[in-house]
Amino acid sequence: MAEKQNDLDDRFWNRLLKAIEEGQVVPVIGSQLLIWQDQGSVQTLQQRIAKRVLDLYGINAPASLTPHRELHEVVTLLKPTVNLQDLYGDIADALEAVRKEPGFKLPAAIEKMAAITSFRLLVTLTPDILLAQALRKRSAVNEIVHSPNLPTSEAGDLTVDWLKKPGEVNLLYLFGKMQSTPVFAIHDEDTLEYTHNLLSRGSNVPLRLMGELQQRGRLFIGTNFRDWFSRFLLRLTNQTRLSDKKTRAWLVDDGQNQPELTLFLQGFSRETEIISKLSPQAFVNELHSRWSARNTPSSNPTGSDKRDQFPDPSSVAFFISYSRATDLPAAEMLYQTLREQGLSENEIWFDRTAIEPGGDFQKLIYDGIRTCRYFLPLISSAADRFDEKFFYREWNAAIDRSKGISGREFIVPVILDEDYNPQGYQRVPQEWSGTIDFGHAPGGLADARTRQHLTKLIRELRRGEKP
Repeated sequence: MAEKQNDLDDRFWNRLLKAIEEGQVVPVIGSQLLIWQDQGSVQTLQQRIAKRVLDLYGINAPASLTPHRELHEVVTLLKPTVNLQDLYGDIADALEAVRKEPGFKLPAAIEKMAAITSFRLLVTLTPDILLAQALRKRSAVNEIVHSPNLPTSEAGDLTVDWLKKPGEVNLLYLFGKMQSTPVFAIHDEDTLEYTHNLLSRGSNVPLRLMGELQQRGRLFIGTNFRDWFSRFLLRLTNQTRLSDKKTRAWLVDDGQNQPELTLFLQGFSRETEIISKLSPQAFVNELHSRWSARNTPSSNPTGSDKRDQFPDPSSVAFFISYSRATDLPAAEMLYQTLREQGLSENEIWFDRTAIEPGGDFQKLIYDGIRTCRYFLPLISSAADRFDEKFFYREWNAAIDRSKGISGREFIVPVILDEDYNPQGYQRVPQEWSGTIDFGHAPGGLADARTRQHLTKLIRELRRGEKP
């Protein structure tokens, strides 16, 4: 198919989008999407990081750094006089400094790729966290890091039932993720070593994820690799030799250095299509535009159904139950804490309305309690004064469900008052006293112990344990 690289007509887009919507395509994102364009000038992420690292060592940036290879070239420049181990931390610090610059925005192409919700499994070839940051705007992110040097306890893989978690997207860092230690690739020799580790099934290889990747079509966008490495990456992500491959692949590249690769694929991998008519950014713009046109719901002229205020009960991980009349601000803060820890909006049942729910919506609420992983009743002295409120019904429904749960936590009460006194409330159910550990979040701000406990619960959720 490589000879048809420029036939980007409606038939091409319809075939590609249908495969994407069916979950049969995995995007593999490279450094060419990590750019900012402003009034004709172009800045790459690597360029911004490289400049900060050179400034740290008092060295002027060379005028001839190759776009998207700036880190490799700067590391090569500094390696003879700088401790190589220190550079990993310097580069991670430089990325954080870039993200904290006034007016920082995510690259437009990254935001548009992340907004295509049909993608449930993605691969990034760069160690930065920008794609994860963009993805978290629409869902929870299960980050899977491949690095031979990563501690085994931090390694991960796809869960067996990952397709049954509609509120979660999976992101593989193929060449590590930026930290202060050497657990990500910063130069070509690193990249070669990480690739060898994948090929040899060495340390921390996510075998389940690699298996899924090999069985689906791959959409390589802006990889910016040399000819030989592009060939190798295509082979690595395919179960059979390229001439026998059954799955499709698309390689979106600027086409400047790929004539030999094009000839190779035309002869030996006709199911791989090189797309060079559009730049990686232009391709993403077109892909996002066409996908949005097919998947954005039409407006409802009669007004939206109030049921849309509630998440799908089947996707709820945490159900926040609280007194809307007294504790909404504190509940908001605890909700934000859960979001900061990686949960998506759809994974948290949090009704912000101050009006008690009517009969039409009570069933949805009870469905959320029946299917959620954890039930978080928020307790305060102000709410304890009420002798009749709907949140008591929510508590009773959770207690009833808890009688059928054994061997794991379900109800996680959290005290909102400054004073931590679980025994000091008249209407807290007796079933919780002495048997359940209460969290503490004064005014909604979770203390260190409660934050740590919530993190533990989220990790258990991500490991795929079922209610």
